[in-house]
Amino acid sequence: MQSLSVILQLAGAVALLLFGLGLVRDGMVRAFGMRLKMALGLGTQTGLRAFLSGLVATLGLQSSTATALMTASFVDRGMIAPRMAQIVLLGANLGTALTAWIVAFGLEALAPGLLLAGYVLRRQSRREWSGAGLALIGIALMLLSLALLSQATVPLRESPAMAAFLAMLGNAWPVALAFAAGLAVICSSSLAVVMLILSLGTDPALTVVLVLGANLGGAIPPLLATAGQGIPARRVTLGNLVVRATGCLIALPLAGQAAQLLTAMPLPRTGLAVEAHLAFNLALAVAIWPFSGLITRLIARLLPEVDEVPQIGVPILDGVTLETPAIALAGASRAAMAIGDVVERMLQQTRTAFARSDDAPLAEVAVLEERVDRMQQEVKLFLSRLGRDAGEAERRQAITILDYVINLEHVGDIIHKGLAPEIRKKVGLSLRFSDEGYRELDGLFLMTIENLRVAQTVFMTRDRDLARQLMEEKVEIRRLERLSAQRHLTRLREGREESQRTSSLHLDILRDLKRVNAHIVSVAHPILDEADLLIESRLKRS
Repeated sequence: MQSLSVILQLAGAVALLLFGLGLVRDGMVRAFGMRLKMALGLGTQTGLRAFLSGLVATLGLQSSTATALMTASFVDRGMIAPRMAQIVLLGANLGTALTAWIVAFGLEALAPGLLLAGYVLRRQSRREWSGAGLALIGIALMLLSLALLSQATVPLRESPAMAAFLAMLGNAWPVALAFAAGLAVICSSSLAVVMLILSLGTDPALTVVLVLGANLGGAIPPLLATAGQGIPARRVTLGNLVVRATGCLIALPLAGQAAQLLTAMPLPRTGLAVEAHLAFNLALAVAIWPFSGLITRLIARLLPEVDEVPQIGVPILDGVTLETPAIALAGASRAAMAIGDVVERMLQQTRTAFARSDDAPLAEVAVLEERVDRMQQEVKLFLSRLGRDAGEAERRQAITILDYVINLEHVGDIIHKGLAPEIRKKVGLSLRFSDEGYRELDGLFLMTIENLRVAQTVFMTRDRDLARQLMEEKVEIRRLERLSAQRHLTRLREGREESQRTSSLHLDILRDLKRVNAHIVSVAHPILDEADLLIESRLKRS
């Protein structure tokens, strides 16, 4: 009975730690999610910036897995170079280790104050304050979970059976490595396993081995999560696993010496497990960074590209019956999602052409625009023939689908007839934006692509919170557009040559990206209107 009680206490403490981590991640995504994504997407021009962006994103999200998945999705869409992605993940791994070091610093006494501050901020209407409050509550729960872990493991540390089990692991380091890796996969968090190892107080050499296993296991969930994505995304997570596995194989025979060295170092005592976790990831970053290009090429050979035949004009609505409105509307919704995917590809190729000053990707944009027009026309004709058996709710859904595909078609027109010619002008005249201007425009490109992905989710799920978030992003886009225009005018007054040569181009791209976002955000209008969360006019009441 006592053993069951100890297991329940231990499982509850680990569950509280994971729950706290989830709250921190959700809060930071709510408060700064787009900014973190922008930092990750824009901060990869150099190796140092890529490393720091991975570090900062992981400190914010409290999850190297989340950072790895975001990075993999950016690589899959051609937004981050594969070599830079590996450096981003080195920073993400160090970010997780720094999180463990901060949490283990003995700050449990701050938990009540953090809970109070988080509760107060959580009740604020502004998304940034509300998200920050949720993150503070999560941090407080993480600190409390450490105290619970310490209490729950007291009987285990005094148990002869546990002593025998740890002695067995101490005599079989590969088994101990695999055991800790398995725990990290189950928890989907190397941080949680490191905290558990810290509370057990095992033999120093075994502690280092278990920490190595936790690091190895932490690279497996991202690999599993990207299994259904494209080859570029899978290469990123596979490369991360190869890097960690290589580091573990090299460090495993040296675990005893590493434990002695870390114990002898004059550092603030946070626990050997946390210090080993930090030292391993720091050493891994220093050792692997110079060879990131070689690792990228090696992974490309291990996971080669598969030649895919482009599917242009896929008859998505073929075979969909009009006699059953529910089935017909489901087919039309899938077709609308397919149009959204094509428009996203157009945006990605346009951003690529803008970033590389190369108009070659714009050739695909013209082909895709024709496809969008054709698919939109098919959906309109299909919905116009919807059977008379359709009820009022189904007719409203048909109008919602129609509005969405029309807005997507408008987005395609803006890209093809507005953004693409502007970028061709930039390339043809060899124009170069100022560094500040380029970052502002590229950031808006990135936000626009992310907003389209959110809009696709809102369209399918009709999630009210996501719809509200999308509307708030429209306000943020409007603010950034005004701010970029003001900064551009300031640079003009300062006589900056690049700004003078690209003045009309800068303002035209700003205007078109703002128009694209306006069409994208329209998908949230009917959802918020049904909830009576919209007003008829933005005019202030007199």
